[in-house]
Amino acid sequence: MVGRALQIVRMVLAAGIVAAAVPSFADDAANEVWNGLRKDVFGTRELLDGAQMMTLEAPVRVEDAAIVPLAVKMPAAFAETVTKLTLVIDKNPSPVVGTFAYGPAAGKGDRMLSTRVRMDQYSDVRAIAETSDGKLYMVSKFVKASGGCSAPASKDAEEAAKTLGKMQIKTAIGKSGESLTPEAQVAIKHPNTTGMQMDQLTGLYAPARYINKIEVKTGNNVVFTVEGGISFSEDPSIRFSYAGSPSDPMEVTAEDSDGTKFAGRSAASPS
Repeated sequence: MVGRALQIVRMVLAAGIVAAAVPSFADDAANEVWNGLRKDVFGTRELLDGAQMMTLEAPVRVEDAAIVPLAVKMPAAFAETVTKLTLVIDKNPSPVVGTFAYGPAAGKGDRMLSTRVRMDQYSDVRAIAETSDGKLYMVSKFVKASGGCSAPASKDAEEAAKTLGKMQIKTAIGKSGESLTPEAQVAIKHPNTTGMQMDQLTGLYAPARYINKIEVKTGNNVVFTVEGGISFSEDPSIRFSYAGSPSDPMEVTAEDSDGTKFAGRSAASPS
């Protein structure tokens, strides 16, 4: 009996060792992906821990990997120094979701930016902020979502073409941190095809066509410009804080990977 008990203990311990080793292999593979990607995007620049500077909000697990919500929030003291924000999904075919370059209308108060992305497989999601002194600060979260980059479009091509480039631009006063601040939302009708989506009827893949440039201005001042790729969701939508009056019109220009340009303007509203 004693011999049998020892055998069971050894088996349990061995299983525990194997189970403990699996995350290590997974971590090593994830680190290898990130280390290569990091060099491609940021070269040899140091990435500092941004946990005390900003927060990245993302779900742990999502059912629809084609519309994963992400939000980045920064307190005023840090936000006023931030000139760029880059969103990265390590294991997406095109890992850099977009780089937001902030202008004067981004303001000096608390800063918020949220959007929806596609995720191809379980992956770390990262937000990297660049400050005016050239330093980089990063926060990350692991999100369980897969299949978003190859998920079929919600509308067929003919239907999507009818509203291509139409914009909905809303401005309002929202709460950011402890204060009230102007907020806006820009939504652009666009299938944002990835080149990985198969037409179930023809068996052919829809060619990639996606919004890759956006500029947002208010009062003739730039809030931000963004260069993006296939990782933004269908009908890209961005909500953000800014400096200005919601009564001022907001102007948005965009361009897709085919070179087609779009423009929209919010209606002026009473103060």
